[in-house]
Parts: sequence; structure tokens; C-alpha cells
Amino acid sequence: MELRSFTEKDVRGKKVLLRVDFNVPVKEGKVTDTTRIGAHRETIERLRSWGARIALVSHLGRPKGKRVPDMSLACVLPELKQVLGMSPSFCDEAVGPKVRDLAEGMRDGDVVLLENIRFYPEEQENDRDFARRLAAPFDVFVMDAFSAAHRANASTSAVMEFLPSFSGSLMLREIAMLSAVSQHPELPFVLVLGGAKVSDKIAVVDNLMKKASAILIGGGMAFTFLRARGGRIGKSLFEEEKAPFALEMMRKGLEMGVEIVLPVDVVAAPSPDASSGEVTVPADEVPEDMMGLDIGPRTVALFSGKVASARTVLWNGPMGVFENPVFAGGTKGLAGGIAECTRRGGITVIGGGDTAAAAKSLGFDGLVSHVSTGGGASLEFCEGKDLPGIVPLCVRR
Repeated sequence: MELRSFTEKDVRGKKVLLRVDFNVPVKEGKVTDTTRIGAHRETIERLRSWGARIALVSHLGRPKGKRVPDMSLACVLPELKQVLGMSPSFCDEAVGPKVRDLAEGMRDGDVVLLENIRFYPEEQENDRDFARRLAAPFDVFVMDAFSAAHRANASTSAVMEFLPSFSGSLMLREIAMLSAVSQHPELPFVLVLGGAKVSDKIAVVDNLMKKASAILIGGGMAFTFLRARGGRIGKSLFEEEKAPFALEMMRKGLEMGVEIVLPVDVVAAPSPDASSGEVTVPADEVPEDMMGLDIGPRTVALFSGKVASARTVLWNGPMGVFENPVFAGGTKGLAGGIAECTRRGGITVIGGGDTAAAAKSLGFDGLVSHVSTGGGASLEFCEGKDLPGIVPLCVRR
């Protein structure tokens, strides 16, 4: 997949509408994680170095088309100033005369942050007239919000009908890295799946099983496989309606020569918020009054060995309830194997969402080739879907 990228000639002295994703966690009016803000720095700095006049447009939260003061993007401004090392201005509108007048008064290298685009109900309706009004004050559109690219919204999709449109640096890197692991992975290719639900990963499995050398299954979703195979899983998560899929996946793995690897031991406790009383038991022998909440040390060693010797690894979904330090050992332990693969020259990608949060909170985000900023977007891309915020940017040959 080849995307259009901008050159100096495309943006020099022009008014650029830059779609970013500043949908960041906010507590008591303050941003608590600036990862997504920092991810756009390269694109913004590149545009500024070429004299572009930049308006940043993003959503924050789910205001449902109404002005919600607690979801104003004004709260992002202090962090944005720190990330960029300069002082962007703020506009309390995203469309209309105020934006037009502000854009006309900008000088080369200026940056303005527009108000939350989801304050307007037409945004999530992908309304073409609204997209036309959004585009009107600008000369060029740059799409850098990969994590919002799976949404057909006015600021991610319809706007590209009205302006010359290009991909930003973050978008280009996301597509390059996710393509490397999902389209033409170097073998051995190990797919690591975790998280709570089997249902969230079915489409990824269907698309990538024919390319994978091995699929390692941890997290809560592993217990549906273990139960389907006849194991005793206590109070662990279990999607009964997905048990047939689990059995079929294991059958297909045997038929296709794809190794399906399940946990051999797990850390169990009465509840996810337990601070003590946990025990390590065989994965298929969880006590009736307990639930499996992390992979155990033998599984960590098994999984780590598989990923350390791979050439390509895609990891989506934590191995346990990592938010509780008692059950973070499996996710952190597996990260050691991923880091070894990276050190040996392999391509290692974390597919966004909870896994990206785990990588940051547990301190291993710098040990992999790439941590995707997209949760749903990275999953849908790896499922082989066409994303509405990317398709218009594709170079047609």
C-alpha cells in the first residue's frame, strides 16, 4: 500500500488543515498521558519547517454533537505547547467565520488548535456539506490520525473530497509497520493474542492464520480455548458461544501447520482486584472459586522463547489484568522475549489499545519496533479491511 505524502511544494506558505488524534485521557481538566500528542510532533514540525500555516483538528471524548465544557480541547493546549516547544493559539470553534478569519491572519509556521470537532453532530454523520465548510478556509488537508482512520467522519473522510489531501508522517509509519507484519511478514511470524474476548480477535485470526507460523493465545480469551478443549477454568472468562470457533481454529491450525500455543499455567485468584491469595496452577485446572488472571511463569518462558526466535511479531492484547501489579508479570515477562526479537533484528509491533497502554505503564514501549497509536484502527487494518480515512490517500497505479 502506497500513500500520498506531501512535499515542500505542496505546503509552502499554505493553510493546512491537519487531522490529528488528541483523544487523550483527561482527569480533573489535565491530560494524564501525552503519547498521542507527541506522536504527531514529526508531522507538525515538518510542516512548520516548510512555512505551512497549520490548523489542528481533533475529537476528544464522546460529546454526542453537543458542547460539553469538560471535553473542550483547550485542556490539551498546555501539553501541546510543551511537546512542540512553542505556543499555539486556540480557537473555540472548528468551522465558520471565526476559523476563516483566523486562518487568513496566520503567518508562516503558525499553529492553531481548533475546538473539539465532535461538538458538531455533522462530524460523525460524515456530512458532506459540513466537510465542505470545514475545508473552506484551507488549501491542503493532511491526515495524520491513524487511530481515527477506521471512522467515516467528516474530518477523517468526507473532507478529502474538497482539498488536496496527503498523509502525515505518523500515518505513513503506521501503515508501513502494520503492513510489514500483516501483509508480507518475514518468517517465522508469531501472532500473539490476548485481552478479554475471543470475539474481538476472530477477524484478525481469519486474516492472519494463513500467514502465521505460530499463534500464542493468552489473556482472558485463552480460557475459552482451554474450556473448549475440556479444561477446568473455574470462574475464568468464558465465551460459550465462541467455543466452536476455538475448536475450529485449533483444527485449522493442525491442518495448515500453524502452531496454536495455549497457556500451560496461569496465576489465579478470587477476583481481578485481589491484592493477595493468588496461586499458580495448571492452566486447565483452575480452582472452582478462582479465576485465571495472568499467564504463569512456565507459560511466560514458553511464549518468550517462541517470540524471541521469530523474525516478525504482532502482539495485540495483554496477557493478564496488568492494571493490577499482582497480575502484570505475564505481560511484562513476555515483553522480554519481544525485546530479544527486536534486538536480533526482527520486526516487532504492538497493535495499540490495551497492549499499548501496558507497554507504556510497564516501561517496555521502547523495546519494540513500533507501538501503534490505533486500537480499533490497527485491529481493522490487520483484519484486511479498507479504512475510510486511508482509502482516499492511496496512490493508484
